[in-house]
Amino acid sequence: MGYVNPVLQYGVENFCKACKAVGVDGCIVPDLPMVEYEELYKDIFLENEISNIFLVTPQTSVERIHKIDGLSNGFIYLLSSSATTGQNLQVSDHTADYFARIAAMNLNNPTLIGFGISSKETFDRACQYANGGIIGTAFVKSLPEGNLQENITAFMKTFRA
Repeated sequence: MGYVNPVLQYGVENFCKACKAVGVDGCIVPDLPMVEYEELYKDIFLENEISNIFLVTPQTSVERIHKIDGLSNGFIYLLSSSATTGQNLQVSDHTADYFARIAAMNLNNPTLIGFGISSKETFDRACQYANGGIIGTAFVKSLPEGNLQENITAFMKTFRA
C-alpha cells in the first residue's frame, strides 16, 4: 500500500516488474484515479500479474462499486468507516447496513474489510460481513525486533482457533 507519486517517479512498468520479481501480487494505491488506472496502467499491471486493489467506503456509489468490481482481479477493500486506520472495528447499524448493501450486490470479486481489524474478535466480526479482514496496523505493531518469522507466526496464531 502506498501513494501513486513514488510509483510514477519509479515508473509504473518498472514498479510492476519489481513487484512481480519479489513476489508481490497485489497493490493498494488509493490515490491512483480509477480512470487513469483503466486508461494508462491496467495493461501494465495485468502483464505483470499485479492486482490493483480498489477501496470502497460507505459513501461509494453503487455505480462506482460495480465499475470497481469490473476492473478488479483480486479483491475489493471495504473500508469499515471513513475514520483513520488503527481504530477498533465498530459495527453500528449504519455500518452493518453498508456491509449488507455490498453483500447484496453479489460482486464478482471477494470483499475484505479493513480499518479496525486488530484482534481475533474484530477479525471474526469482519468475516460475518465479508470474505475476510485486513489486519494492517495491528500486524505492523506486532513486529518487535527479533526473529521476523517467529513474530509473524505468533501473531497469526492469535487469529486462529
